[in-house]
Amino acid sequence: MSAPLGGSGARLNNNDSAMTKPVITRFAPSPTGFLHIGGARTALFNWLYARRNGGKMLLRIEDTDRERSTDAAIKAIIDGLTWLELQWDDQTVYQFARAARHREVAESLLAAGKAYRCYATPEELDEMREAARREGRAVRYDGRWRDRDPAEAPPGLRPVIRLRAPTDGETVIQDQVQGRVVWQNKDLDDLVLLRSDGTPTYMLAVVVDDHDMGITHIIRGDDHLTNGARQKQIYEALGWEVPIMAHLPLLHGPDGAKLSKRHGALGIEAYRATGYLPAALRNYLVRLGWSHGDQEIFSTDEMIAAFSLEAIGRSPARVDFAKLASLNGHYMRVSDDATLLAALEDILPDIGPSRGLTPPLSPGLRQKFIAAMPGLKERAKTLVELLEGAYFLYAKRPLDLEDKASALLANGGRERLVQALPKLEALGTWSAEATEVVVREFADAAGLKLGQVAQPMRAALTGRATSPGLFDVMALLGREESLARLRDQLS
Repeated sequence: MSAPLGGSGARLNNNDSAMTKPVITRFAPSPTGFLHIGGARTALFNWLYARRNGGKMLLRIEDTDRERSTDAAIKAIIDGLTWLELQWDDQTVYQFARAARHREVAESLLAAGKAYRCYATPEELDEMREAARREGRAVRYDGRWRDRDPAEAPPGLRPVIRLRAPTDGETVIQDQVQGRVVWQNKDLDDLVLLRSDGTPTYMLAVVVDDHDMGITHIIRGDDHLTNGARQKQIYEALGWEVPIMAHLPLLHGPDGAKLSKRHGALGIEAYRATGYLPAALRNYLVRLGWSHGDQEIFSTDEMIAAFSLEAIGRSPARVDFAKLASLNGHYMRVSDDATLLAALEDILPDIGPSRGLTPPLSPGLRQKFIAAMPGLKERAKTLVELLEGAYFLYAKRPLDLEDKASALLANGGRERLVQALPKLEALGTWSAEATEVVVREFADAAGLKLGQVAQPMRAALTGRATSPGLFDVMALLGREESLARLRDQLS
């Protein structure tokens, strides 16, 4: 394969003649693991392009690797897409179920002389690989059965079916992202279409499925770029129209290396369980390698209206988890309080019990969460942080104090609470305004700064060094609970 040729002008325009057909994209994951962040971005770009052009995005589960494909992985992929609100169109296609159709196409190529039976033995293939290693060249099949009489085949050996690929000239893809990419055909060997046991290879299955599903645009990672050349040869052998291709640069970590688990790359279900909002993650993913001026925040409608393949960069985008958290914090702050509580309750079975909160929330506690939400969401970047910040709402007495809170009660903090407690006990009306007046008056009379009284009081009431406004906390907890918590720390 040569390096991509030509500048941005080499890309096809979205409005070329192929656009007269209804746009159909597809997301085609292999269910051998979770839906990772790179796959989620690919799904998002396919979804946006289809929606932008009034078309469809289809979902195909490429489960032909029977040893590694699992039902758990299929569920994780579907659950991840559903949580991200990337709804695909029509019924999900399972590739393995279409094996008979794949074999039928391979046999048609064989009958047309566009493919042939190869009887190379495992020992011969090993020799080819070893020779390539010795000579420092790429491993490729040498075509020894391309024009050979099958009567010469070793007895009992079951053949594979190989594509009769062109041996001279070039295979060219005018990629919507990479530009014009050229392969010399002499460097591309006769790939296997059907294995000796009759099962189709990935290359054949993808081409047949994309054709039968009416796919017009293939948008996927650039690790499939060479696959694109091989698949184009299959399309041409079959006389089928080749879809427009767009190969996305892979995601990299903050250090510039390919994104991996060591960078914190997790499955989408982990981002959900960590407390990210789907709208925030969609917004973050769309900006990984795609831009629209200087705009950073996009509603879903804005993404759809602005998205184009031409605006995708050729350089790998770097994932910045701190930026993702900051963006998620923005979405939490602008979210409706009830909507945010519903998102928290959705993951509460996963994150609540370890923090001493067993779902479901009681009606009374739900009301407290809603009342506290304006203060809670200002300080949290994830739902997990929000739940941590809400500890004072559901904590059981006596509170488990964090170290910083314990430190605030030391060095005179408790003594100041002893002096302030009677003033609060004598308060007639219990409200944020009333408690603030009492605490301020006490601090002034004692010659103290407000923080010298408020900080140990916050620690006693919430078990934390930070929280929503102290007097709002006292109003939310109510008189009896507030006074009881203060007394707990003085006994």
